[in-house]
Amino acid sequence: MVVGVCQLDVFIQGNDSLKKKRQILKQVIERTKHKFNISIAEVGDNDLWQRAQIGFSVVGNDSRFVNSCLDTVKNFIEELNIVEVLNAEWELIHY
Repeated sequence: MVVGVCQLDVFIQGNDSLKKKRQILKQVIERTKHKFNISIAEVGDNDLWQRAQIGFSVVGNDSRFVNSCLDTVKNFIEELNIVEVLNAEWELIHY
């Protein structure tokens, strides 16, 4: 079994409140969850208006498949053009 974990640091352009940030992140998270059926959540920078950290995970039996899924999800979030991905870090854990 291979578990892939990814953390994205994102920037929300022109945001001026935590309430709006939550609405934007909810939109990104719900669209991604609906399309890929993965576990995804805001995991950091909770009190910053224009920054956020989003974490998601994928489980599979092949490293290449899991790595490809992580990359596909990251690209999908970038292509939504709702947030700007500043940094992406991921790790594959083999059991």
